[in-house]
Amino acid sequence: MPPRSDWQTDAACVGTDPELFFPPSGSKGLDAKAVCQGCPVSAECLDYALADPHLVGVWGGTSDLQRKQHHQLRKVLA
Repeated sequence: MPPRSDWQTDAACVGTDPELFFPPSGSKGLDAKAVCQGCPVSAECLDYALADPHLVGVWGGTSDLQRKQHHQLRKVLA
């Protein structure tokens, strides 16, 4: 996992119940993604999550499935 960064202190999710960002299997995590929509550091958060393909939960407004699809697409386009 990449090292933690200062951007995390500016995240909109600070103080939010972390369980929100780990929705049950089959859920789209829409409540968590709504928090991410207004986050000033969502791009940094997404970059952090993309650096570790094994990271689960909602990061940067994306689910682990969405990030997995992103990795697969990058492989196809490479």
